[in-house]
Amino acid sequence: MSRSAIISGIVLLIWLPLSVKGQSHAEKRFELNDVFQLEYASAPRISPDGSRVVYVRNFMDIMKDARRSNLWIINADGTDHRPLTTGVENDRSPSWSPDGHKLLFVSDNGGKTQLFVRWMDTGQTAMLTHLTQTPGGIAWSPNGKWIALTMFVAAPKKSMARLPKKPKGAEWAEPPRVITRLRYRADGRGYLKDGYVQLFVLPADGGTPRQLTFGLYNHNGTPSWTPDGTALIFSANGHSDGEYDPQNSEIYDVALEDGAIHALTDRHGPDTNPIVSPDGKHIAYLGFDDHYQGYQITRLYVMDRDGSHRRSLTNNIDRSIQNPKWSGNNIFFQYDDEGDTKIGRITLPGKFSAVAEHVGGMSIGRPYSAGAFSVSPDGQLAFTFSLPNFPADLAIQDPGGETLRLTSLNADLFDHKQLGQVEEVRYNSSFDGREIQGWVVYPPNFEASEKYPLILEIHGGPFANYGDRFSAEIQLYAAAGYVVLYVNPRGSTSYGQEFGNLIHHNYPGQDYDDLMSGVDTLLKRGIIDENNLFVTGGSGGGVLSAWIVGKTNRFNAAVVAKPVINWTSFALTSDAYNFFYKYWFPGFPWDFHEQYWERSPLSLVGHVETPTMLLTGESDHRTPITETEQFYQALKLRKVETAMVRIPETGHGIAGRPSRLIAKVAYILAWFAGHRTDSTEATK
Repeated sequence: MSRSAIISGIVLLIWLPLSVKGQSHAEKRFELNDVFQLEYASAPRISPDGSRVVYVRNFMDIMKDARRSNLWIINADGTDHRPLTTGVENDRSPSWSPDGHKLLFVSDNGGKTQLFVRWMDTGQTAMLTHLTQTPGGIAWSPNGKWIALTMFVAAPKKSMARLPKKPKGAEWAEPPRVITRLRYRADGRGYLKDGYVQLFVLPADGGTPRQLTFGLYNHNGTPSWTPDGTALIFSANGHSDGEYDPQNSEIYDVALEDGAIHALTDRHGPDTNPIVSPDGKHIAYLGFDDHYQGYQITRLYVMDRDGSHRRSLTNNIDRSIQNPKWSGNNIFFQYDDEGDTKIGRITLPGKFSAVAEHVGGMSIGRPYSAGAFSVSPDGQLAFTFSLPNFPADLAIQDPGGETLRLTSLNADLFDHKQLGQVEEVRYNSSFDGREIQGWVVYPPNFEASEKYPLILEIHGGPFANYGDRFSAEIQLYAAAGYVVLYVNPRGSTSYGQEFGNLIHHNYPGQDYDDLMSGVDTLLKRGIIDENNLFVTGGSGGGVLSAWIVGKTNRFNAAVVAKPVINWTSFALTSDAYNFFYKYWFPGFPWDFHEQYWERSPLSLVGHVETPTMLLTGESDHRTPITETEQFYQALKLRKVETAMVRIPETGHGIAGRPSRLIAKVAYILAWFAGHRTDSTEATK
């Protein structure tokens, strides 16, 4: 099929159901337009008495092509499931008052994002604020009389040059934008305004927020109240050179009475997510000693209220810790383990136990780790629960360990759809024999006696992980008749620090061998047509896809999404250029030119023969589209078959809007369909 035929057929592919030979109504497959029907749970918040759970119910707005969310509530036994808010808006960040009588939340109902409060006995709802900036980091005081929050505070504008005043009614061009700060743009946010995120307190009855912090503080996450309500504990990078050392945050306390601020930590490295114990004697927090490695294990620490006696509780747990929460004398937290997100519990003496698994399902597009939980004072858990055949539902676990799935948000869709079956696979890398974990997704109606085309789908990061979680994109590939392989090669998280750092200053490297060994493993099963192999991946997966086509010609076609092609240009144009040069490389590109070049897919472009399509958002500031343009132009100069798909007004998260996810899959499937050989008859 010619490239013009591929592109001309894409619009039809997006909107028409996939036609599959022999498919009955009862076996209808997951289709592109079904993406608009998906729903998922997030931000579960269990009530203080453990009897009810409020959560965010996310859905797709097909008319505005947007993700929306409302608040729902359900009893802990699964009864009385009903909405608290309705409408085509975004309601989020629910938070119970300490007595359970009120619910605080954030909503853009009315056009501007504000804080709202709902009285749970009457259902009365009121808007508490009239803010000019979006609130974040919301936390009730222990007595329920105050609310802590964070907001951006703009710095005073300074004019570098005096410009003449334009005449009344004149239409002049926009004035120049003067940039002097180190990090001046961010993916998804565009060009940044000068200023800092500061901490405020607001009366719970409404009123004017009072600013508590000033100056360099850029607050991270949610502050934690001391039980007596006299101080807030927070994390921020308040160092004068904080922009140049972005990981070096500290834990601080600020007194409400006079605004006095004291640093409670002082080590070099991130100290984040402080949570004060219920008795006020201890502070749990996350962090690590920074050694400028690509991947560093985040540990759970505890210290006394005054910052003394700091110690790690998780030195014997070779996994990164996330989202700590106190319940009595126990600390609950999330961690990823071999592609599965779990909840753990640890005591102050350091006794650890795993208490829940399959926490996730909030990453709709691809099977990344993304989950949330909350815990009641008596240890009852509410969390997002997912398996490969459904996105995040709501589940609850009582202190006795019994787990109950409370919702089935997509039953109306999936009860009459046949999804691809997902199977775990483990194999040994051809490079050094290390065990690599992956997953195979089979097309619906899979027959082991037939051979199918293969898509190797590679995760980004590269310090991230795929797992046995729902993925709309991969299910759509399977529905189109492909066997899909996705794996966690070396460098992936959830396997410990040593495995993650096998690609430290060595990426891409032997992760290539891990991926090729996975393809070879499936070929040995006799179910894959070796004449119809395809590869794709985004971000870090885009790097590896571009690297692969420079190393081998075994794939019929490739789709390289939002890649890094030239590490030197990336290191100086990415929105995190103050980070990458010293964590992913040993130093500046002008000091280590050979290493930057030898690890760049552009260095291998002279070997590429594989038809390669590139796909990137035009507003991507993480892996700027200039990276894509370099590879496209190099391929064109070499007369390699290529195409560049530019997605307007889209950043690094291509699948943020439903139609973008649909279009991404449609273009990939169209490119692959145009490079299929005739040897594959299995198109079920």
